[in-house]
Formats: sequence, structure tokens, C-alpha cells
Amino acid sequence: MSNFSNNPSNTLGNKRGLWSWALYDWANSAFATTVIAGFFPIFFKQYWSADVAATESTLQLGIGSAVASLVVLVLAPVLGAIADRSGGKKAFLFFFTAMGITATAALFWVGQGQWLAAITLFVIASIGFFGGLTFYDGLIVDVSAPAKFDSASSLGYALGYLGGGVLLAVNVAMTLKPEFFGLADKGAAVRWSFLSVAVWWGLFSIPLFLRVREREPTVRNNWLASARSGLRELAGTIRDIRARRAVLLFLIAYWLYIDGVNTIIRMAVDFGLSLGFADTSLITALLLVQFIGFPAAIAFGYLGEKWDTKKAIYLGLAVYLGVTVWGYFLQHVWQFYVMAAIIGLVQGGVQSLSRSYFARLIPENKSGEFFGFYNMMGKFAAMVGPLLVGITAALTGSARLSILSVIILFIVGGAVLWFVREEEASA
Repeated sequence: MSNFSNNPSNTLGNKRGLWSWALYDWANSAFATTVIAGFFPIFFKQYWSADVAATESTLQLGIGSAVASLVVLVLAPVLGAIADRSGGKKAFLFFFTAMGITATAALFWVGQGQWLAAITLFVIASIGFFGGLTFYDGLIVDVSAPAKFDSASSLGYALGYLGGGVLLAVNVAMTLKPEFFGLADKGAAVRWSFLSVAVWWGLFSIPLFLRVREREPTVRNNWLASARSGLRELAGTIRDIRARRAVLLFLIAYWLYIDGVNTIIRMAVDFGLSLGFADTSLITALLLVQFIGFPAAIAFGYLGEKWDTKKAIYLGLAVYLGVTVWGYFLQHVWQFYVMAAIIGLVQGGVQSLSRSYFARLIPENKSGEFFGFYNMMGKFAAMVGPLLVGITAALTGSARLSILSVIILFIVGGAVLWFVREEEASA
């Protein structure tokens, strides 16, 4: 288990440091809500790729998402190892943040029909968003003691749900009443929404870079030496993970059940559309998830500390099982709202407690590289789940059966998690 050292250079005991770290979730979640889940897929089909068949635009978007996932999949563990040896988690986070902000802002200037430019910028912005998470997650050991990992992680996710929801609500209002905001039409409102995400992301990231103090590595190397060492020792890290039974089993379990969580997130809107629900109803459901997720994530943090982290994760997975079965029987839009509300109750909890539980299993001086693998598993999961849904839909011709197939991931992931023993983790 991690042995947290009393290093005077870190931010332990500094609530400003913890809140500054958590505020980054408030900042970057605007990209996840407004861009990824909200406007980009719809605007891409209706504006940037409007002249091609719907199946072709879906393929374009799918390839773009897969490319971004693949890049992060490959880079995250390597860069995480380099950051640990150079004390450069904040520096890498700044680089990826700047990349994501710049590409998101640039979407404002992409004209109608320019699908290649739009998808290219989306890929770059997604790499910035997901790539930065490795180093943001790794900084949790610099702002919180192990006993408070649950509440610290939950605070970040809670602020992320609230911040992402607040800006999404403003952006939705812009599209519904563009004239109120002095905008020409709905298309202009969506383009200004992308720009607002970039400003929001950049503005609320500032506290982390000013106030979070990254711990000094045991042996500090320069960037070139760190790169060589990180690349050389990557295979050693893999062996290290394999030797740590608790870490290995957790990564396998996490890969499976977070695949189910990600699939529900990514496919919910598409599932609602296939059932004939209106766009406005789906956006309303998305807002429900965001605002319910804010207090629920905090509550799960306290639940993990007062009860048991792993048991709390199981509670969330059990609810997801029930929600998935509920989705199979959906007939009316109010039922979709109920499903969204229940997802909001547990989604942030499963995500935040998974991060804090993993932080307890790993050595603190290797948080960057271990969280690199953690995020790599999350990205790989984001590629497999939708494929399972798609294949099931193709074989059965039923959207309802395709969403029901996700329960496999929750059941098998939960079964593997059962064999994870925190007491087996060692420094």
C-alpha cells in the first residue's frame, strides 16, 4: 500500500491546494459535456458533414474517436513514467491542457462542410483532454493523504459534474434562444459554445497550476534522461504491475466495469434517438445526470470513507445493472428521465471511488506511470463497449437487446473485483 511521506514541498494539509486540484475537473468537464456528449456529434452531422450520408459521417466520427483513443492508449503509460522521474506531472498536464483548449477554440472558425478540419481538431482536443487526465489523476497523491483519497477524488468529480452542467445549461440556452444572446442563429450559438468551453477550461485551470505543489521525485532526472529512463523501464513497470496481484486484478476489473459505464454514457443519447425521443428530451436527460451527479459524487466519497470503498463501488455497479435492465423496457420519455436521474446518482461515485481505490493500491512515487496504465485501461474500455453494443444490434436487429448486452461487463467486472485485496498491495 502507498506510504505517504511528509514532504514539505507538497500540498498536503493545504485546502487551497486540494480545491485548486479539484477545480480542474470543473474546468475540463465542460469539454466532456458540451463538446463530446452534447454538441459536437450533432453539429458534425448537421453542419460540417451534412453533404454526406449519415452512415459515412458516423464512420468519420467513429474513426476520429478511435484515433484519439489509440494515441492516448499508447502515450499515457510512457509519459506517466517520464513525469514521475522528472517531477513533470504539472508540466505535462499544462501541455495537454493547452493542446485541448487551442483545438477546441479553433472549432469556432471551421466552416460548413469542412468535416476534415472539424474531425482533426476534435481528435487533437480529445487527446488534450484524455491525455491530461493521466497527470491530473496522478496529482491526487500530492494534494491528499490516503485516508482522504475517497473524499478528495469525489470532490473533483462532483465539481466536474456541476461545472460541466452549468456551462452546458448556458450553451443549451444559447442554442434555444440565440437572439437573446445577440447571435444570428442556432449554428452560431453552437460555434460560440465551443469557444466558451475553451475559455472556461483555461480560466478554471489556472488555480491548479498556481497552487498545487508537486512532490519532488526521489531522484530527479532531466527531461532527456527521464525520457530514456521512462522508455527503458516501461517493460519493468508492466512486470511490476503483474507482480502486484491486487493492482493487476483491479485493472482488469476496472477495464470491464468502466467499459460498461462508458458505454452507457456514450450510447445513451443514440439509444434515446433510436426510440424516437426528441433532441431536447435527450439534452434535458443529460443535464439531469450532471446536476444530480454533483451531490451524489460527494455523498459517495463519504460513503467510501465511512463504510467501505469497494462495497460502495459494488453498490454503484448493482444500480447500473438495474438501470440497464430498466433501459430494455423503456417506452416513454419520462422513463428515460428516471434512468438519467438514477445514473446521475451513481456514475460519479463509481468513477471517483475507482480512482481513489486504485491510488491506495499503488506506490506513491510511481503514481504517474501507474495512473498512465489506469487511464490506458479506461481508454481501451471506451473502444470495446460500443463495439459490443454494435455487434449485438447487428446480429439481433434490436436496440433494446444491444443495450442489455452491457450487463455482461458489470457482472464480470464485479466478479474480478471480488478477488482484489487491498491488504495485498505493497509499496
